[in-house]
Amino acid sequence: MNQVPGRGRGERTRGVYAISVAAEMTSLQIQNLRVYERRGLLAPARSDGGTRLYSRADIETLHRIRDLLAEGLNLAGIARVLELEAEVARLRARLAR
Repeated sequence: MNQVPGRGRGERTRGVYAISVAAEMTSLQIQNLRVYERRGLLAPARSDGGTRLYSRADIETLHRIRDLLAEGLNLAGIARVLELEAEVARLRARLAR
């Protein structure tokens, strides 16, 4: 996932979008975002009051989930794909060091 030049990783992972905004940005239903969280596909930050706050990285993950659903994968398959993609990213980072 590409970072916008001039923006650090912290900004990309800081929760700023409410669930309604995240749903609109990704063309997904709010209740589906809650299901994806319950299934462990993503873990948005929470405000002190418990409101979900989605980061830019969470929005990218939601786009990926949406695309994988469109390709016919179920949520278990999507979880596995996301795990494998994260592992590949960790290994690439390790090789780069």
